[in-house]
Amino acid sequence: MLAMSAPLPATTYLLIRDLGKIPYAESFAAMRAFTLAREDIAPNEVWLLQHPPVFTQGLNGQASHVLMPGDIPVVASDRGGQVSYHGPGQLVAYLLFDLARAKLGVRELVDRLENALVALLTELGVEAHSRLDAPGVYVGECKIASLGLKIRKGRCYHGLALNVDMDLSPFTRINPCGYAGLRMCQVRDFVPNITLDALKHPLACHLARQLELEPLFVDAL
Repeated sequence: MLAMSAPLPATTYLLIRDLGKIPYAESFAAMRAFTLAREDIAPNEVWLLQHPPVFTQGLNGQASHVLMPGDIPVVASDRGGQVSYHGPGQLVAYLLFDLARAKLGVRELVDRLENALVALLTELGVEAHSRLDAPGVYVGECKIASLGLKIRKGRCYHGLALNVDMDLSPFTRINPCGYAGLRMCQVRDFVPNITLDALKHPLACHLARQLELEPLFVDAL
C-alpha cells in the first residue's frame, strides 16, 4: 500500500476515494465528467460509496422489467445491462479505468472485477462464483454482486455493487438485471456481524491487485 508521498508514476497506482453516501445522479455526472476530461497519464481511480434508494435502467433496459417501482425513482443510466437497484448498505465501487493504456479487453476487465469480489468473499468464508452467461457474482443460485460498465474511447466508468447489509425487498419490485425471479442475497446472510465499512479497504485492495496496480487511499473529490 502506498503512502501519499510515494514518488511513483501515476500510471502505477490506483487512487481509492471514499465518497460516503451520495445521490446516483451526482456520481453519474461526476464519472462522465472525469472520463471526458482525463489526460492520458491520469491515474486510474475507484470511488467507494453508497446511494439513497434508486432503480437504475441500463442502455439495454426494458420497461417491462420495472414491475412496481413505487416511491423509488427510476433513473436512466448509460451503463450496459438492464435494471438494478442501489440502496443504503450496498457497497458500490465505481471504476474509472483506462483499458487502452492497460491493454485490457472488456471481457478480461469484467473477469478481473468478478475475481476481486470472489476473492473478498472467500476471505470471509463465503463460497462465491461468477457465471459466463450473466455478469456478476453469485452464492449458489443467488446474486450477491452486480456489474455494469460504460466504455468510452477505451476508458470505462460505472463498476460494481456488492450487497452487504441492506434491505433487499426493493429487488422484488424489478426483474433484477432482466431476470425474472432472480434471488438476491447479501454478505450479512453468511457473515451476520459484517459491516459495510469493514469491507471498503479489503475490496479496494483486491481490485488493485487484480488490476496490477498499487492502492493509494486519498481524500474524497
